[in-house]
Amino acid sequence: MNILVTGAAGFIGSNLCEELLTNEKVNIIGVDYFIGPTPKEITHKNLLTLFNHPRFTFINEDLMIVNWEKLLSGIDYVYHLAGMPGVRSSWGPDFSDYVRNNIAVTQRLLEACKKVSLKKFIYSSTSSVYGEKVGKVSENAKPEPLSPYGITKLTGEYLCHVYRKSFGVPAVILRYFTVYGPRQRSDMAFHKFIKRALEDKPIQIYGDGQQSRDFTYIKDCAKATAEVAYADHVIGETINIGGKERATVLEIVSLLDTLLDKKVKVEFVQQAIGEPKHTWADIEKAEKLLSYHPSVGLKVGLKQEIEYIKWIYGA
Repeated sequence: MNILVTGAAGFIGSNLCEELLTNEKVNIIGVDYFIGPTPKEITHKNLLTLFNHPRFTFINEDLMIVNWEKLLSGIDYVYHLAGMPGVRSSWGPDFSDYVRNNIAVTQRLLEACKKVSLKKFIYSSTSSVYGEKVGKVSENAKPEPLSPYGITKLTGEYLCHVYRKSFGVPAVILRYFTVYGPRQRSDMAFHKFIKRALEDKPIQIYGDGQQSRDFTYIKDCAKATAEVAYADHVIGETINIGGKERATVLEIVSLLDTLLDKKVKVEFVQQAIGEPKHTWADIEKAEKLLSYHPSVGLKVGLKQEIEYIKWIYGA
């Protein structure tokens, strides 16, 4: 199996590559241009176990100008995880970066893929496309993104649909719900919370801290994503990937108190624009199609992320 992974150096991408490579029949070309908010010296560490792997080849090149025809030769599966992340930074002049890296790059890659006999094209999307919803959210819920970021990811989904219908690109869409764990991006809440707590600085909480999320541990997410390559009857489907446990931000802070054996300082700031109050994934489809059963709860997952943060910052 020859697999191409975009965003291979990223949080989810690097974990996905490691999971895919547990199958000795898999060969991977990983492409990344290091465009996210995490400093490059940290992102490079995501690739430590991959650089010397005999079945992994890394390409560091801009996805808007890379020669896709050459890279896609002989490829069976494409996992498209690359993109510009982050809700809060998608407002204002930086939106042009989101249009380029989340919409234009996706269209360019799909255009190249229509000329290749792929078995599957797996597109990484986000729960941000749903917007504000009440209760468990199934894939049939109407997408109503609250941020420019969510709009660009939803546009990527629509591009996948039209290239599947018009040219037969075998697209599958995965919507991730708040993935956390080792290698999490530096702009994400848990990473920032843990880093500041270790520095004995107050962590910033947007709004009242009662907002809740469906938290998905990275290893669960990577296993579910890898399974798409082997699953039957998934082409054309949109599938939620949620976690084992939900919690409010204040509950997370309380858990950090316990895990760090210290009282974490907090500072409440104005509620962020563009973020839903609650998220909760209905994962029935993932259970059925991918045999997905998230197994890692918040206490174990946060402990692993704490150890990672201590390692990368030498704390």
